[in-house]
Amino acid sequence: MTSEQPEGASLMAGESTTKGSTAPAAGSTSNGNGNGIVSARTGGKRAANGNASAKGLKINRVWTTAGVHPYDEVTWERRDVVMTNWRDGSINFEQRGVEYPDFWSINAANIVTTKYFRGAVGTSEREWSLKQLIDRVVKTYRASGEANGYFASPADAEVFEHELTWMLLHQVFSFNSPVWFNVGTASPQQVSACFILAVDDSMDSILDWYKEEGLIFKGGSGSGVNLSRIRASKELLSSGGTASGPVSFMRGADASAGTIKSGGATRRAAKMVILDVDHPDVEEFIETKAREENKIRALRDAGFDMDLGGSDIVSVQYQNANNSVRVSEEYMTAVEKGTDFALRGRLDNKPIESIDARTLWRKLATAAWECADPGIQYDDTINAWHTCPETGRITASNPCSEYMHLDNSSCNLASLNLMKFVGSDGSFAVERFVKSVELVITAMDISICFADFPTEKIGVTTRAYRQLGIGYANLGALLMASGLAYDSDGGRSLAAAITSVMTGTAYRRSAELAGVVGPYEGYARNAKAHTRVMRKHAAANASVVPNGDIDGALLAASTQQWQKCLEIGERNGWRNAQASVLAPTGTIGLMMDCDTTGVEPDLALVKFKKLVGGGSMQIVNQTVPRALRNLGYQEEQVEAVVEYIAEHGHVVDAPGLRQEHYSVFDCAMGERSIAPMGHVRMMAAIQPFISGAISKTVNMPESATVEEVENIYFQGWKLGLKALAIYRDNCKVGQPLSAGKSAKKDVEKAEPEKVIEYRPVRKRLPKKRPSQTVSFSVAGAEGYLTASSYPDDGLGEVFLKMSKQGSTLAGVMDAFSVAISIGLQYGVPLETYVSKFTNMRFEPAGMTDDPDIRMATSVMDYIFRRLALDFLPYDDRADIGIFTAAERAQQVREEAGEADMAAIAASAPVEAPTPAPVPVAEVKETPVKRVGSSTELLEAVQGKAADAPLCFTCGTKMRPAGSCYVCEGCGSTSGCS
Repeated sequence: MTSEQPEGASLMAGESTTKGSTAPAAGSTSNGNGNGIVSARTGGKRAANGNASAKGLKINRVWTTAGVHPYDEVTWERRDVVMTNWRDGSINFEQRGVEYPDFWSINAANIVTTKYFRGAVGTSEREWSLKQLIDRVVKTYRASGEANGYFASPADAEVFEHELTWMLLHQVFSFNSPVWFNVGTASPQQVSACFILAVDDSMDSILDWYKEEGLIFKGGSGSGVNLSRIRASKELLSSGGTASGPVSFMRGADASAGTIKSGGATRRAAKMVILDVDHPDVEEFIETKAREENKIRALRDAGFDMDLGGSDIVSVQYQNANNSVRVSEEYMTAVEKGTDFALRGRLDNKPIESIDARTLWRKLATAAWECADPGIQYDDTINAWHTCPETGRITASNPCSEYMHLDNSSCNLASLNLMKFVGSDGSFAVERFVKSVELVITAMDISICFADFPTEKIGVTTRAYRQLGIGYANLGALLMASGLAYDSDGGRSLAAAITSVMTGTAYRRSAELAGVVGPYEGYARNAKAHTRVMRKHAAANASVVPNGDIDGALLAASTQQWQKCLEIGERNGWRNAQASVLAPTGTIGLMMDCDTTGVEPDLALVKFKKLVGGGSMQIVNQTVPRALRNLGYQEEQVEAVVEYIAEHGHVVDAPGLRQEHYSVFDCAMGERSIAPMGHVRMMAAIQPFISGAISKTVNMPESATVEEVENIYFQGWKLGLKALAIYRDNCKVGQPLSAGKSAKKDVEKAEPEKVIEYRPVRKRLPKKRPSQTVSFSVAGAEGYLTASSYPDDGLGEVFLKMSKQGSTLAGVMDAFSVAISIGLQYGVPLETYVSKFTNMRFEPAGMTDDPDIRMATSVMDYIFRRLALDFLPYDDRADIGIFTAAERAQQVREEAGEADMAAIAASAPVEAPTPAPVPVAEVKETPVKRVGSSTELLEAVQGKAADAPLCFTCGTKMRPAGSCYVCEGCGSTSGCS
């Protein structure tokens, strides 16, 4: 899909589409039925002539053509979605005959089918087409919009429905995951992914915190909380004893999160814990996770399994939360000047002790250097941009730090795919982008009318302030395709311009909505502050210096949007207290086939691509040839550079590529990775045009020093960021070390003085031993498996019979049986054989007559799956994904009760078939073996391991998505977006 205008579309400028004018309304209130429906109002005040003038929005066509339904414009095809564990080949999910447009990738279709389709698999209630999914959501939005007076006429409601459908169908934008999980189903209509809780200094409040957090985790979302109201361990209780302090209560919350995380949901528990820098327990809080990291090292050295997902890692505390210190302007000034700083009691706010600010600063940076926690949040900057200070301060954020607003509130998110607005000539469809933001922000506000919330307190606050979080994905791909380096003035200018247009348009439409259905309930008491923040955004927009034609056009549009925003807002007020955030866009980024997530640069220049049938291949990013052409290279040069990247994974010394263009192809990882301050500078360019904040982690090399961490955090304050987190490669024990480092350590080890050689001893079976015989059929080929076991010590002998005695096959099977039996008797573990022989592929392969193993890729695959089921304990089989039919059915029944039904896994990659010849300038493809994600592909290209956790659902190595991680195989995320 390109940015050319569809025939018959009416491409409007950014002017108001409100019919008529109106004065501010009193607001919206719940209708009292408990489901969050908001009653519409046409304005609480009257116009000069005494008549209510607002009559709903007039919606214009942008993407669609009158008289043609969006579904009729595309070619549909049926696909089989079979998700297998790439490590052992076991089938984790299967749904055949699902319907998608032909331009949707295999990966996007797999993730949407397994994560978002509702209904039990194999039943008539199960969704089987993307049409059903989109209709379930969009028709709910339209019905609520009509019921609450958003549209001027039924015809406008229909245009709204068609436009939203077209954009979702063509991957122009996506709502956050809870919308796809819940809207239009019998489940509670939860639409928010981000939550902020509140904890007071009482045991009742602390226990409520545990409960509320658990409810949010159960629904697959995340929450954040500031514990600074809890009195310090240095303060006294009313009974005369000493308080426990917030860090002690964090233990209980961490254990609760860990338990819920291990319960099998497709998202793990995601949480943020924050403490103010003037809290007397701040030093203990800072060092909490660093101390636990030292514990992990000690236990690892003692022989315990402390890897991510290891059996002993669960004994370590505080591992289920991101920690952040909330610093004040007063404290940062003390750090800058090298003066003392007072820690204050929670009961009376009086100083308890005075500390050296720089000493505490060094401890904070050292802890972050050691284990990546704590992050930092800049309190005064956050609250300087707060639209509702009369209601309360902003004290906390969600787990990924992009949503920051009132306590006990929530935010629903949606993200636009920026590459859908880029034309083949490199132009950016500014007016279409403006109209798309209008439509999406309208839909997001409508969702609050029917949404349900995990607690009544969150529901009341959200309905009263209507916080929204529009954002985008694919910024990194856009910059590269435009021939702009991520860390460059041109890249930052374009990013700032796009962000300013988006937020300015969102607030302008919010002001128009206020004229139709009233401003948010809390607007009246916060009107002055809200207007002040709008003016701050507009002033920041005026200070951006364009670097080219594209950002120049965008800045002209953003200036117009902010002017209209102020003009209409001062008349109507605003419908939403918050409009935009920049979220990780993990799962929905994969749904939209985005190359990059959120504000992140590209991960690497080569990517992992799934193929029909479960294979995979390596491809060079499609943005690379676009960038080269944009930079003026000829086709022969483009072809040579792409071929070089396919072989080496980077552009250094690529033939014909000028060195001044190397930076255009810098990525988050690889040979030329973006410097840490490059990430910080990009965040600083964007932050003034975001209502909330930015989900992003600044990656630092393993060689980075504590002083460099100090500087990054200090520059974040100076540059006006709201929050910042760093991650130093290999700082966590649970992360894999690079191969190069491990090899170096091995070389440095002294040679042992004496080598002791241990030889296995054969343990023969007794003359009389228990055995069992299983007849089997694989794709029509019949055979018999006889397995004999020790009386008390498992399998010790195997006999296989296929074909007639004396035939070549029978002889080979006899020899194979003897070899396996002798190996078992010499102590080779059965699980070793199982891991080696399962998933072998050769004929005969196909259906079996075994109810526990319905499909086999070969006779060997079947035999060793059967032996595993008969002789290995459940825990060992679970690790390699081999279950009986009854066990799989039980898993399905358990998962059916969760908010997210399918616990899925990545497809099993095999050596890819040779692709059809394609022009090298477009893509260079070579087969890849034994990788399951782009991160693992990058490891293969670099020859060293990358810091990324394994997916808790399918075991594939995840890739960064903002300050969280996303699995390319199954779409699971480590965060809340």
